[in-house]
Amino acid sequence: MKPNYYVAHPWHGLELGPKAPDELDVFIELTPQDTVKYEIDKASGFIRVDRPQKYSNRSPTLYGFIPRTFSGEASGKHCSEVVGRPDIIGDGDPIDICVLSVNPITHGNMILTVIPIGGLRMIDKGEADDKIVAVLKGDEVFGQIKDISEVPKALINKLHHYFLTYKLDPNSPSTGTVEITEVYDRVEAIKVIQFGIEDYIKKFVTV
Repeated sequence: MKPNYYVAHPWHGLELGPKAPDELDVFIELTPQDTVKYEIDKASGFIRVDRPQKYSNRSPTLYGFIPRTFSGEASGKHCSEVVGRPDIIGDGDPIDICVLSVNPITHGNMILTVIPIGGLRMIDKGEADDKIVAVLKGDEVFGQIKDISEVPKALINKLHHYFLTYKLDPNSPSTGTVEITEVYDRVEAIKVIQFGIEDYIKKFVTV
């Protein structure tokens, strides 16, 4: 077998998997153990330190993105239609994903196979910034969950609180720009992913 001397770009070079969008290969940037915010460098594909976590907030789950997705025109339009606001656009990033796993995974920069079960409709500064929630395929505890309604409410509350506060300066709480309008089910999560795939094709594939 010929060795691969080149590492694929996590956003553009990884495949979604043969069963997408019902089952996906995703890229993990951040774990609950991380005390700094890691983020993919869009140009190089390497992991960059985005910012130290200034306060006590840590992601309650594994966190990353869905390769070959893009929050663009279709994603923003869908969000606008659902929430009844005409001014929302996509945030220009790949679709984010939170992955539930009972076993601790202590470092990012890896690929996981996951099953989407729902999501949080998040809007940041007027931009659609959905957070898809998924379970790690084969996980002994979370792997049997088919829809976000089956997830303990306390865990969803932690995700809700994390995303509402992770950018918030406690000395200036009124400066927050993030809102979560709803927690949606698996059917809606699949729609959001499909719009993200559509936007990616339009942005990066269609000539």
